[in-house]
Amino acid sequence: MARLDANKFETPTPVQSGCIPPALEGRDVLATAQTGTGKTAAFVLPLLQRLAAGPRGQGIKVLVVTPTRELAAQIDERVEAYGRHLAVRHAVIFGGVSQRPQEAALRGSPEVLVATPGRLLDLLRQRVLRLDRVTHLVLDEADRMLDMGFVRDVRAICAAIPASRETLLFSATMPPEVAGLAKALLVDPVEVHVSPTVTTAATVEQSVVFVAKADKRALLERVLSDERVARALIFMRTKHGANRLSDQLARAGIQAGAIHGNKSQNARQAALDAFKSGTSRVLVATDVASRGIDVDGISHVINYELPTTPESYVHRIGRTGRAGASGEAISFCDPDERGLLADIERIIRRRLPPNAELAVALPFALPLRTAAAPPVALPTLSHELPPKRSPRRYRGTTRDAYRGAR
Repeated sequence: MARLDANKFETPTPVQSGCIPPALEGRDVLATAQTGTGKTAAFVLPLLQRLAAGPRGQGIKVLVVTPTRELAAQIDERVEAYGRHLAVRHAVIFGGVSQRPQEAALRGSPEVLVATPGRLLDLLRQRVLRLDRVTHLVLDEADRMLDMGFVRDVRAICAAIPASRETLLFSATMPPEVAGLAKALLVDPVEVHVSPTVTTAATVEQSVVFVAKADKRALLERVLSDERVARALIFMRTKHGANRLSDQLARAGIQAGAIHGNKSQNARQAALDAFKSGTSRVLVATDVASRGIDVDGISHVINYELPTTPESYVHRIGRTGRAGASGEAISFCDPDERGLLADIERIIRRRLPPNAELAVALPFALPLRTAAAPPVALPTLSHELPPKRSPRRYRGTTRDAYRGAR
């Protein structure tokens, strides 16, 4: 309670209200909840309470399995923050770094272990750790773990844990694969459904800007020059693209870090730490970070490139507008991405409104048709783009129309 007061927790979020009581009773829980809804506290708080009330010092009692390194580190931070007065021993293990420090941490007999599946299974097979005393298992971001190909690892890990355990499974979506995993691992679970699986947070203002691909970087620099952009997370589709964009922004005088799967863990952590501390207010990421970044105060998410999987859009923009705060998500859409935009709108069941402020202010952004504009082949509706043509001709037509309008 002292730590809740220190963290200014007064009213539980819906996922906390739904999960904490059954978790305290020892029930299995199947929860569908987006990131940013307070789900980490929904399982960390009751399990710390159960741990403190039972016998201590008998090996790993609570195991949390999560798909990414960043998310594992952040959950471990929350265990530290919430369990500070309980003298809870905890450790975190993940791949991409040396195994030796993690082996040393395990020799300290942690009661709570947070881990990614690959490294956990490696250490289990090397007999560096034992899971035969685990009483509470949390599978976080289950759909993401399945997307990343961890389903066999997860099943092997669960087979090494006593069947009498309490299991809590959290997932942002509930595809058939996740439902099947839940049916195999959970016993008479309490189901908690906080929100539809693919809805976007009401606290996030969403918009789209139609822009030629070659003009996206100039548009991005224009957005980042706005003083309202306190902290921006920018999404790319590829690792190479993330590196290239962060380098280009640095040359333009905009301090930006990059985070993706090819970065070493130390480099990823350094970029994330700079972003958290405010040393760098811009972070360029691939979808590996769409659910793994839990940073307060992200004012803007910018989809520099639209995701190929529409569900990823929901998870990307979920990095802002968290825990009741407001945020803004701006998507750049070039002619080749029209199909991706349609897929996103289909799954979120709404059209993204055009960002009129950017469209009007920038000569290289596709403007909306206005009364002052000459009768050229420009979009008459926000999602009616001209026929595809070569980028050079496409951009020239747009600029000519803009000059004519002025």
